Amino acid sequence: MMPTVSQTQMNIMGVPCLQQAGIRQSENKKYIRMKQKLNLITLGVENFQKSLAFYESGFGWKKSDKSLDGLALFDLGGIILALHPRNELAKDVTLAYQPTTFSGLTISHNTKSEKEVNDILEKVEKLGATIVKPAQKVYWGGYSGYFKDLDGHLFEVAYNPFWGLDENGNIKL
Repeated sequence: MMPTVSQTQMNIMGVPCLQQAGIRQSENKKYIRMKQKLNLITLGVENFQKSLAFYESGFGWKKSDKSLDGLALFDLGGIILALHPRNELAKDVTLAYQPTTFSGLTISHNTKSEKEVNDILEKVEKLGATIVKPAQKVYWGGYSGYFKDLDGHLFEVAYNPFWGLDENGNIKL
């Protein structure tokens, strides 16, 4: 007998994943798929004020007026980047913070030129970022470099000659 799954589990896992796992839909229920969209990325930070200054000064980003004490929100044009004290975020997710060298996740900012990549990396380094990989030609045909922000979050700054950017800086695939 195939196992059944609740509607909540289907909403989270998605139909192909469930079918591949040999799980069938519960009686009289529709599969509901998670929309292919991310809305919010929250970075846990050690020193909230210092990190906030880094993003505002280093990137020139403007904090949303919807921000709160201990929660800075930056509208990135369809996705929100949030900064929140790391200890509070750990409490919320009910897991202890564990530093890592590389978590398998990068956050990328695409530019319109190699010069822009260099300029951004130079600016963030002056503000305390650690350059992990200086800007250089890369195996996939573009130009990029990596840095860690003040809390160790890994960012790529890249120029990809194969992807265009629209007038708002969004990647056009």
